[in-house]
Amino acid sequence: MTLEREIEKRKIGKCEKNIPIKKITTYKAGGIASLIVTPKSKDKLLELLKLLNDKNIKYKILGNGSNLLFSDKVYDGVLIKLSELNECEIDDTVIKVGAGYSLIALSIKASKLGLTGMEFATGIPGTVGGAVYMNAGAYKSDMGYIVSEVTAITPNLEVITMYNNELGFKYRTSFFQRNPGYICISATIVLRRGDKKIIKEIIEEKRLMTQPLEFPSAGSVFRNPDGDYAWRLIDVCGLKGYSIGGAEVSKKHANFIINKGNATGKDIHDLILYVKETVKRETGVDLKIEQEFVNWE
Repeated sequence: MTLEREIEKRKIGKCEKNIPIKKITTYKAGGIASLIVTPKSKDKLLELLKLLNDKNIKYKILGNGSNLLFSDKVYDGVLIKLSELNECEIDDTVIKVGAGYSLIALSIKASKLGLTGMEFATGIPGTVGGAVYMNAGAYKSDMGYIVSEVTAITPNLEVITMYNNELGFKYRTSFFQRNPGYICISATIVLRRGDKKIIKEIIEEKRLMTQPLEFPSAGSVFRNPDGDYAWRLIDVCGLKGYSIGGAEVSKKHANFIINKGNATGKDIHDLILYVKETVKRETGVDLKIEQEFVNWE
């Protein structure tokens, strides 16, 4: 029995074969995914993970496919999308939300309820789980300030609760990055009451007017070095608007690389490395790439 047939027999969730990766990533670039599985629930996710482990089949967990750059090759494994883990319960200022829930949608929902603390997230094109994994943030705030606990699956397929002080949140990193066998499946977020008008003004000022949200991208490409900003260093090197193929350094925000149309994974990959090398040569600063390269071996 093929893997696909076995997954379908067990009613684990939706199976899709030979799907262009550009359909499932925010860069809208990359090769072909041999098999994408979207488990219907936490229990079905556990069942799928056990099956893949037993068969020694490689897999990768995906949220919204942001912060990832796939090569143009075939990904010969299983991509697991958590988009069905999208429950959301709000009790006063406490939000319990599944890993597959859109971070932008959640931040907008919170703002409409007059909850403050997530304004930084309104332009980050990821899911809650991906944001916890990366400790996504902007404008001197990040997930580490608002996540009180998460539910996670361990490498032994146990479901556990982890609290903020166990999650190792630091600038653009977390326990999950350093322990890739663990999977965040939900989070509890604690916000504060605020003024809806002020929250809306902050969102418009901080995100919508400064970032190239009209083009496919994966958010900030480089981490900010101590005491400086990656966008400023890229800008002083004259790289705004520089392009390779269909990939371009955004003219609106220099720390974004955008897909202007039909960019390949290689276009984006080569442009990221060109920017990194140029900034190091011109300024002496070795920028750290924030995004993850997948299937480039």
